[in-house]
Amino acid sequence: MRLILRIAGTWLIGLALVLLVIDGTRSLGANAVMFTSLADAWTQVHGASLDAVRSFFDSRFFADLLERGLDALLTYPAFAVFGVPGIVLALAGRTPRRERFVRQDQI
Repeated sequence: MRLILRIAGTWLIGLALVLLVIDGTRSLGANAVMFTSLADAWTQVHGASLDAVRSFFDSRFFADLLERGLDALLTYPAFAVFGVPGIVLALAGRTPRRERFVRQDQI
């Protein structure tokens, strides 16, 4: 299970780094800080699926709450949306440390 968490975390961190490099390149070209929102990135990759997710949320019981949550998530920078869960998954999949404290004669 830890292997799956570490692999998924590594992939998400890698994707976040690629998106961060893209944003950095755009910022250098524009001489201003520019971030690509998740909505822009999702629309560039496959815009029809974003519309499908919106229509799926509209048919649910808490449609207004889900729509507000999705709209808030879509405004965040894309690298942060993938990077934060990637770091959490990578940390969850790490091997536990056996010894937290070392005696002086073990140094």
